[in-house]
Amino acid sequence: MSPETVAAPAVTTEAGIPGERSQARARAARNHKILVYGTRVALLVALLALWEGLARAAVIDPFNFSMPSKIWDQISQWALNGTPQGPLIEQVWYTLYEALLGWVIGVIGGVVLGIALGRIRFLADVLGPYIKVLNALPRIVLAPIFLIWFGLGPASKVASAVVLVFFPVFFNAFQGAREVDRNLVANSRILGASNRQVTLQVVIPSATSWIFTSLHVSFGFALIGAIVGEYIGATKGLGLLVSASQGTFNAAGVYAAMAILAVVALLAEGLLAFLEKRLFRWKPADAGDGR
Repeated sequence: MSPETVAAPAVTTEAGIPGERSQARARAARNHKILVYGTRVALLVALLALWEGLARAAVIDPFNFSMPSKIWDQISQWALNGTPQGPLIEQVWYTLYEALLGWVIGVIGGVVLGIALGRIRFLADVLGPYIKVLNALPRIVLAPIFLIWFGLGPASKVASAVVLVFFPVFFNAFQGAREVDRNLVANSRILGASNRQVTLQVVIPSATSWIFTSLHVSFGFALIGAIVGEYIGATKGLGLLVSASQGTFNAAGVYAAMAILAVVALLAEGLLAFLEKRLFRWKPADAGDGR
């Protein structure tokens, strides 16, 4: 028997070990994910069942706190028969349109200005105090001012969403531009890169992780801006549903609108997480991902 023949099974065995380990890790990660989602569902069901039971037993006031079954009935009624302001899908789309438009404008403005101030020290020195003062203002109270300026239409809600989205995105983009590895910038300049090329090919890619971190939070702020604006004054939207339900002491309607809003926010968060994974495939997995 030749030496090559004897060595062959050993090579196959060694090659098979990493494959088995990868499969074991994949199974562990899949089981962990199933356990996490199963626990989340069980926790939600338990909380809803507890709420329903306490309300039916009159431990908590069902008039003020309502109960999950009445909230579901309210959502079903709106979905089948429409709301006093029109079809339910129209109210959802109206709020989502305002939030999305405000989010896009706020993100673009925050990223552009954050990168600019992070790259140009003079601009940061001049505009920095003004931005800090504006950030210190309670921006929710600007919603009535926007209502006076822009009326009951979507423009006032978009403006409210913009001011809520802009600042978290701006500060993350600014910090991301400041935290760029100086060696990368120096090496790119040695290779003859211009300021524009350094910004587009080094600074912005390095700051992208910072920016995406702010996007997860900022879309929720955009929804808050749209809802608050609609609550103060609007002709359509989920915020108007909350206001109208509150005016008629319909607690189930208030919770129903909030539940619909929560679903919209969760779907948006899932979409952002999916896009982030697609864009950042090169990033290593977290330490707690079952490796």
